Amino acid sequence: MSVSLALLLLGVLTSLTAPRLLARADWVEREPVVALWVWQCVVAAVLVSFALSMTFSAAAAWQAVRGQVFAPAPRAVVDAYALSTDGGPWSAVLAVVLAAGGLWSGAMLGREIGLARARRRQRRADLLVRAPRLPGEEAAGGRLVVLEGERPDAWLLPGATPRLVVTTAALRRLKGRQLDALLAHEQGHARARHDWLRHCSGALAAGFPGIPVFAAFREEMHRLVELAADDVASRRFGRLTIALALVELNEERGVFGPAGGGPAAGLSRRVDRLLTAAPRLAPSHRLRLTATAALVPAVPVVVALFPGLTALG
Repeated sequence: MSVSLALLLLGVLTSLTAPRLLARADWVEREPVVALWVWQCVVAAVLVSFALSMTFSAAAAWQAVRGQVFAPAPRAVVDAYALSTDGGPWSAVLAVVLAAGGLWSGAMLGREIGLARARRRQRRADLLVRAPRLPGEEAAGGRLVVLEGERPDAWLLPGATPRLVVTTAALRRLKGRQLDALLAHEQGHARARHDWLRHCSGALAAGFPGIPVFAAFREEMHRLVELAADDVASRRFGRLTIALALVELNEERGVFGPAGGGPAAGLSRRVDRLLTAAPRLAPSHRLRLTATAALVPAVPVVVALFPGLTALG
């Protein structure tokens, strides 16, 4: 039971401290791709800690589970964990609670994906109504679809061949290479599969609304994927071009006024970030951050294996 409790406490400690450390980091907006990786590693460490805690609790509570988990292990390793004399009924309770949490997470992820697919089918049906294909056009599948509309708007329609949908009002406002920059922004989302990050973070936050790390994970995923896509477009067409495209698309919505808040405030900060052009971190610094984050999920694995490795040593 001591190992499972240590893993449980490690998961709780990681979920409490990591978001605060990342919130105080001054490099996150300069390197959104690295920040996305760090956040994924932190959440993976929390989930691995809870999964291993469940495994050891179940092994301490039930002989059948213990026999499966430690089947190939020498007797000295099994004795090092003291599973047969440790835990009592609390091991079973902890194992059941953590297992229920895992099943609930899977159910929430399935629900999130199902809702996303339903929304995607609805948007495709609406698009076919507003822009029906002509005979012989079924196999064309262009990357750009233009719709009649009085409101400047543009969005990505996911699928096997993602397409950018743009209204005629947006085309009238976008100038020069701004439309190309907008297309590059949306293609950045598609190539990096940012929709999966949104689904996973949304599922965890919806399934466990009382756990701050999952709520922060969802908020940061929605923010950082936009910054990362902005950087993809700015590297090809320049920061000023994509910043002006965002302004032209959203200026009439009042998001840049003094009363802008919520998503509007986030859009204003995106434009400010593009215009200030803060320098990127050095490649060596990015490599260190990436490598350090990759080690975070390994910490609970080391904690879990430490008694057995000590016994073998």
